[in-house]
Amino acid sequence: MAETPFPEDAAPGRRYLPIADHGLIGDLRSVALVGTDGTIDWYCCPSFDAPSVFAAILDAERGGRFELAPTVPARTKQFYFPDTNVLITRFFTEDGAGEVQDFMPVGTPGSETGRHRLIRRVVCVRGTVPFRALVAPRFDYGAAPHTVRALDGMVLFESPDLALTLTSTATLEYGDRDAWADFKLDEGDSAVFALDQAGARITPRGCAHAEAEHEFTATVAYWRRWLHQSRYRGRWREMVHRSALTLKLLTYAPTGAIIAAPTTSLPEQLGGERNWDYRYVWVRDAAFCVYALLRLGFSGEAEAFMRFVTTHISPGCGDGTGPLQVMYGIDGRADLPERELPHLEGYQGSAPVRVGNAAAGQLQLDIYGALIDSIYLYDTWAQPISSGQWDDVCQLVDWVCDHWDQPDEGVWETRGGRKNFLYSRLMCWVAIERAIRLANRRGLPADLTRWRQSRDTVYRRIMDRGWSERRGAFVQYEGGDVLDASLLMMPLAKFIAPTDPKWLSTLDALTDDLVSDSLVYRYDPQASPDGLRGDEGTFSICSFWYVEALVRAGRLDEARLAFEKMLTYANHLGLYAEEIGRTGRQQGNFPQAFTHLSLISAAFNLDRALG
Repeated sequence: MAETPFPEDAAPGRRYLPIADHGLIGDLRSVALVGTDGTIDWYCCPSFDAPSVFAAILDAERGGRFELAPTVPARTKQFYFPDTNVLITRFFTEDGAGEVQDFMPVGTPGSETGRHRLIRRVVCVRGTVPFRALVAPRFDYGAAPHTVRALDGMVLFESPDLALTLTSTATLEYGDRDAWADFKLDEGDSAVFALDQAGARITPRGCAHAEAEHEFTATVAYWRRWLHQSRYRGRWREMVHRSALTLKLLTYAPTGAIIAAPTTSLPEQLGGERNWDYRYVWVRDAAFCVYALLRLGFSGEAEAFMRFVTTHISPGCGDGTGPLQVMYGIDGRADLPERELPHLEGYQGSAPVRVGNAAAGQLQLDIYGALIDSIYLYDTWAQPISSGQWDDVCQLVDWVCDHWDQPDEGVWETRGGRKNFLYSRLMCWVAIERAIRLANRRGLPADLTRWRQSRDTVYRRIMDRGWSERRGAFVQYEGGDVLDASLLMMPLAKFIAPTDPKWLSTLDALTDDLVSDSLVYRYDPQASPDGLRGDEGTFSICSFWYVEALVRAGRLDEARLAFEKMLTYANHLGLYAEEIGRTGRQQGNFPQAFTHLSLISAAFNLDRALG
């Protein structure tokens, strides 16, 4: 045991990397964010929504981190090992070059239950490079105390609710809370660091060079086997496949859940309060993910999500807001209480940091359309749904027929009161219309007379009250004049012909009001207050919806240019956060499923239109 190299919680002068300066690794249970400086500054164990172990991205001093980098000045580059989620960070110094290979082995059926392992292998590829590793966990979002001690050649970090073991082929030292290693590698040399969850049913074990090589090879093989299922052969294959690999990382293998993003409280505006926890299953987002993955040929993920729906979110489990909640935990739990963590300063001082999400208790009628559309597509492209699943669909559609005309909080989860949002009406129409299609195609029993009457009533309501003569466009909510980018879904959902004069007029109005250099704002918070302070960036899913709307309107040159421009806003690995700021910086939780699934859909449809 030795004195800690940094007696305070953080190295002097520690700064926050831009959100986009990170890559993502994971094992289909949790993920870690790895900065271009070699630091892991976000990791929750043992699952996506568990309390953090490393959270320096939310508080550079108190959050915890795992540094691994040269001790001398270095230029860095970061890339993924081709067709995998194995991340390589390269360092170029005056005397040599080295790289850190970061990955999390993916558990397979029959493998050791409960083992969650993060492996970092550092290799000197040219010359000589001195390295330092610093492992500074801060359990339970930096709130729980922990101890450090040696155990059978390992370093054991123990907190009241979680224990981790650190092993290395380099010599480890440790202090009161941290462990570290200083070592120099010559060309061809390597060192391995492995961080494992410890527990009563998990046998501690080291990670020698041979085992690290075995785990690396197996992890590469797993991701390449998975990606080989893709049927996409279009112009943007690299970006589409990176988006697919990212969506796969956001799936929780034990239940089939698909989370919206793996982080919490990364701000939509620096210094603002629009900081939310996205580590849960939004019915809408997950349903759209099913569509994108089915498009590419990944039916296994769609089947797993359908099992999640059947097992965990059958009709009747909503609490006063309809038969479904807006979101669920990755294990299907419905209770997601929102609280703030005042001891964390937030990314670059952007407080509050929140865990849990109060929007789970909102009424958002659009989720029924998203879910039933995904069920319809699954039945069409993958395999027929069961009789029990059809019974659930019928219950949902009957409820929609009775409640579609209620005001709700809407797709953007506003906290400024309920309104008669047009997008909610649109997706209620989708829910009923897709169920009618499914019943007709399969000859399934349904109250088709009632469903058709409700579908047609919703249609007429949208056309009559959702249209503004003054704006010459469909608008955000009934009786208003505010535009909303969610209306880009109208032709995508096949509600209106993409060349209908009313739609083309709406598309032009949206372009004038909400589009900036191919980037699309959701709406104008000044014109339509949403109950929150501050502004936000452009919303990337809306930007890709805009591309699709242009494609379907036959404006292919505009669509292709807008799409190519959007690709320039990706980070160095092809990843996107939720939003893009005025200077092109990524904002919000990272990476976001919504953005990547919409990229896949836009690329697919643009490719098809271009021929």
